[in-house]
Amino acid sequence: MTFVRAFISIELPKNIIKEIDKIQKQLPEFKGKKTESENLHLTLKFLGNIDEDILNEVKRRLRDIKLKKFLVEISDLGVFDNRKSRKYEQQIIIWIKLTNCGALQKEIDEMLSGFFEKERRFMGHITIGRVKSMKNKKNFLKELKKIKISSGLEFEVKNFKLKKSILSSKGPKYETIEEYSLV
Repeated sequence: MTFVRAFISIELPKNIIKEIDKIQKQLPEFKGKKTESENLHLTLKFLGNIDEDILNEVKRRLRDIKLKKFLVEISDLGVFDNRKSRKYEQQIIIWIKLTNCGALQKEIDEMLSGFFEKERRFMGHITIGRVKSMKNKKNFLKELKKIKISSGLEFEVKNFKLKKSILSSKGPKYETIEEYSLV
């Protein structure tokens, strides 16, 4: 049986990726990894390792989503601090918030009900860095707060994608399995 590590995402336009790149260059020094430009996206739902039969059912169900196109805006820079969880190697995930993605995420949860657990708390965010360590955490967080995101960085979401993640020693590589247009 073949398994695919899959997730559902929104891709970012080039101008937004360029802005995120500028933000990444302003990040304080840390040991870890900044997300590569080609891997920047918003994950609407992580499906994990699924077999071909479930993957085919996911594709069929996602085709039934008939939501309208919508605008999203990049709004805030923040962190998830995972130091209390042994599940995560890194201590901190640096993210940028993407507004207005909740309706699409809920629709995906509804369509995949019975196959996957619904998200308990969803906050649309783009992971821009994974911090394993830094010299001074308090100072690091203070420096992060100084980074300002330009207002009005928005784009229209016209589609979403079912993607697969291929893990390697060089990092993940993402490939589109299927694309779904919004109306």
